[in-house]
Amino acid sequence: MRELMEEHVQLASVVQVLPQIFSVHEVFSHILQLLHGQHLLEAHVELMMVEQLRDDILSQLHLRGLSSAQATVLSYFSGLQDLNESLAKQLWDTVGSSLRLVREDPVLFVTAVRIIEREEKIDDTLLLEATFLPPGRPKGWRQKFYQVLQDTITGARFHTPRMDAEGPGLAKHLAALQKDIVSELRVVKDLMVQCVPAHYNILSVCTATYHQALTSHLQEILREDLDKQGLFLLLEWALRVYHSPEMMGHPDLLPEVDVSALDPLMSSELVDQTERRYVMKVKACVFEWMQRTLDVEFKEWFKEEEPETDHQGFFHSALPAIVMQMLNENIQVASLITDSLQQKIYSMALEELEAFLGRLREALVQCGKEHQQDRAVPKYYISHLLAVLNNNLALSNSVSSLHPDSACREVPASLQAALDRMQKKATQLLLEELLLDLQPLCLQLPSRKWLSGSQLVGSMCEVIDKYAKDFSRVRKPVFTLLLAESELLVANQYLRALLQRKMVCKSREERGQLCHRLLQDATQLRELFCSLGLDGSQQSLEAVFALRELICLKDPALLSLEVLGFITKYPDVSDEHISTLLDIRGDVSKEVRHVVLEMMAQHPQVLPEGYRPIFSTILVPVQELPFCLRKGKCA
Repeated sequence: MRELMEEHVQLASVVQVLPQIFSVHEVFSHILQLLHGQHLLEAHVELMMVEQLRDDILSQLHLRGLSSAQATVLSYFSGLQDLNESLAKQLWDTVGSSLRLVREDPVLFVTAVRIIEREEKIDDTLLLEATFLPPGRPKGWRQKFYQVLQDTITGARFHTPRMDAEGPGLAKHLAALQKDIVSELRVVKDLMVQCVPAHYNILSVCTATYHQALTSHLQEILREDLDKQGLFLLLEWALRVYHSPEMMGHPDLLPEVDVSALDPLMSSELVDQTERRYVMKVKACVFEWMQRTLDVEFKEWFKEEEPETDHQGFFHSALPAIVMQMLNENIQVASLITDSLQQKIYSMALEELEAFLGRLREALVQCGKEHQQDRAVPKYYISHLLAVLNNNLALSNSVSSLHPDSACREVPASLQAALDRMQKKATQLLLEELLLDLQPLCLQLPSRKWLSGSQLVGSMCEVIDKYAKDFSRVRKPVFTLLLAESELLVANQYLRALLQRKMVCKSREERGQLCHRLLQDATQLRELFCSLGLDGSQQSLEAVFALRELICLKDPALLSLEVLGFITKYPDVSDEHISTLLDIRGDVSKEVRHVVLEMMAQHPQVLPEGYRPIFSTILVPVQELPFCLRKGKCA
């Protein structure tokens, strides 16, 4: 009786639902009409009823183990799949247009969210309670909602055709991204948030989606061969603009929108890599600009006019100002991005400046070679050399201002060495000019005519004074250097002439006459350089006075003591130099000469630090060895 009772109850249940089962296809048609009319809520209610009917039948069959009958039921309710897909398509189309709908017609969007939430509750209930999971469950429409929303965000802004990756095109693209993202997040914050349940965290989801999409998008852009302007724009936008009040820090988005908890838009490795790419691009431009500046400067040297002068009358050109402005602007621009980029550009600037000084020096050497072939070319050769020295001084004084840290003004050793080499080369070329004008006069001494009182040194003073007036067109530190080097050159040439073309005194009177001439010449030259501003204690002409004392010494027996004092003061004097001086005296015996040279051997000298060599560059003629046979033809 109990079994019959159960069968009767089941049969009654079946009879009760038969009208619903027979009306399923009619309901299908009605649901389809509702969907076409966008009556989504009503369509979804009827769809849920049909699904419930199907699921109840399948559940009963499942409990009784009638699996073969389930296929028949599924076939009968197969239209549900198409209706679900049709409803889902409308839902995802609605979600895909959500940013527009929440502004224009939020009802449709709210309806879609309500349907999604209904389905989500059914999924949760079935997963927790049901022993039988109907086909198509769980639908996971809430997760699909997030996916569609994220795909809509990324597809609309970031899956666009390849834009112009150069500066102007990229700037326009980034500006559009900035404007659209702020506008859309404002819509999400002010409108969409009100249309969805709070647990959706819709604003955080959209913010993270935009952030991640931008991260990937910037990486795609960086795969392009961007120029320096494009790289700078990208770095500035990612590191400055993105977090500024103009974008994610916009007052309309705060405090709800917060990207500080998210990963950086560009990783530190990517930032460093991009900065290095930018530095290489800037380096290429700086090299090109500097080379153009050098080419213009080289042409200026050969013009038929003097270089420009400043308000104090010092020669100069625009080269230092152009170079320093170029480097400083790039360093200042880099400071707008990061300290690390500024430091990279600063290091690059110093390297390029050092390389530029090397090329400038080579150009100066080339100019000097052309001048050696024809001293009339360039016409204002000396003036331009003086301008080069002033320019070099200006660069030296300005280099420290490039450092990003105003408290750190130290010039790197390698760059300072390049500046020193540049100054040394220009100074050398000037001294070569002075030497060319002095040599014809130096060739005339020593001579009997000079010894009897010619105006030879007076003529030398006129040449020196002429050059000193030219040297006055350089600033004081360099002017003093030129005076000191000129004085050393004059002293060296005077001593060289005296030692290489030695004149042997034949009597005490002649020796006295030589001493008088040396005193007059050295005094005249010393007074000239003193009048030009070179202190007597800094002059190498003191060596002429000291040498004169050796020649004027009346008692040759005291020479060893005098020579000891002389080599102590001038440790670069060699045995050959002293031997030549003894020859000039004309009264030194072999014994005295041997004593003097032996004393020198016993007192070797070491050049002290900072000593300016005077004699070491002077080569004296090798004495001819005595030969026992008379000159004549062989027998």
